Amino acid sequence: MKPTLKLYRGYANDQEFIVFGHVFKESKAGNYEFEKKRFKNAKSVLRMFLIKTIPNADVYLEHDGKRIHTKTMDDGYFKFCIPVKDELKHGWADYYVSTFHEGEEIREKGTYIRPYEGDLGFISDIDDTFLVSHTRNLFKKIYILLWKNINDRKIFEDVVPHYRALSTAGRNNKNELNAFFYVSSSEWNLYKFIVKFTEKHDLPRAVLLLKDIKDSLMDFFVTGRGNHNHKFDKIKHILEFYPHLQYTLLGDDSQHDPFLYENICKIFPVTIKAVYIRQTGRSKKEKAVAAIKNIESMGVAACYFKDSSDAIAHSKKIGLIS
Repeated sequence: MKPTLKLYRGYANDQEFIVFGHVFKESKAGNYEFEKKRFKNAKSVLRMFLIKTIPNADVYLEHDGKRIHTKTMDDGYFKFCIPVKDELKHGWADYYVSTFHEGEEIREKGTYIRPYEGDLGFISDIDDTFLVSHTRNLFKKIYILLWKNINDRKIFEDVVPHYRALSTAGRNNKNELNAFFYVSSSEWNLYKFIVKFTEKHDLPRAVLLLKDIKDSLMDFFVTGRGNHNHKFDKIKHILEFYPHLQYTLLGDDSQHDPFLYENICKIFPVTIKAVYIRQTGRSKKEKAVAAIKNIESMGVAACYFKDSSDAIAHSKKIGLIS
């Protein structure tokens, strides 16, 4: 059975180039149909968690005139971390990865970014930060995932103008956008859906860093839950990979973002410029309020908001956007 090669958006700095993806056994899992209604949408969503990955598969990256070989991990995941000799251009560019099946080459094109020269970077959560997901209510979250197709999924009001303003903040050339990263506890299974949703709503094009892929229906019913340490590790990695940037972190209070971001501020006391936490319930959470106050005590601007219009006003107040 011919394998399927899935590539994700990669990223680079002046020293290293990083791209990654998965190799699957061929199935209909990747063919999520975004326009289907109700039962057909549910079927498409469930298929994304009925995948079979291929461990130890040979994969080849085309880079700098060379073909570089590695193998997939036990869960079919591969990652190339390649030293850069010749300077890569700024902005988005293409890369190619291939694998072989019975002598036939399977080759796919991915994209990666080397951020334009600048001072600002942005890291955002996804569920209940810009995509209405009802994470606090597991049954409602599952219902929406299964029964609401991409056209029916909601985005919070005024998120788009806020994020678009952040993507051009401090830029004279509006074509040279700031670097954006979406870091979430959603699994790689949902990558294609998230990309399509962000494109549909004209959110900034971003590198996605998600949670380990899942391959069973039982995993689907706990999607986005469990340990969130991977988010801390991935955010820490981004800050270390682009240490010259001043970062704004955007999240919500439905799970652990306030405390995760509080700890990031403690480790990177001169790197974090601002923290935004969306209030997802009827009232603010006491522990989240305490985390926000502690973040502010470290000299980081912070905003615990219900409506994105308040976040926009705060960003203007601190001079983050004009």
